[in-house]
Amino acid sequence: MPAYIHGNLAVEQKSGQKVSIKETKKIVYRSKSLPVQEKLLYLFTVLVCVAVASLIIWRYAQIYEMNTRIMKLETDIQMLQAENSVLKRSVDKLSSPDRLREEAKKWGMAPSEEKQISKVARPNTESPSNATAANQKKTDTP
Repeated sequence: MPAYIHGNLAVEQKSGQKVSIKETKKIVYRSKSLPVQEKLLYLFTVLVCVAVASLIIWRYAQIYEMNTRIMKLETDIQMLQAENSVLKRSVDKLSSPDRLREEAKKWGMAPSEEKQISKVARPNTESPSNATAANQKKTDTP
């Protein structure tokens, strides 16, 4: 009756079904760990790369700091040049002959006359450096 259960009477009945299981062996390759020398070599390489990168970054930081100092000095120079030019204009204005005449009149001064000026001739015709050396010799001797 089992054939009838499947819905076809013409089907040949199978006697004892055998289940065949095919066993396959799977080869598992186990990776070996790295030797100690190779691990140390990798570690040393990483440390060298980190040191070189740190050195490069440190140098760029120094360059940046130097550039900021240069920019600050340049702005200071420009400010001092502007102040210097203002002071030069002020000196020119204050040392003008018209202003000096007005200040002299304000303080009660008058231009000098020819008889007020007396000329004194030099007694020594030597150069000033020789005259001072001769004066020093005279003061040194008792």
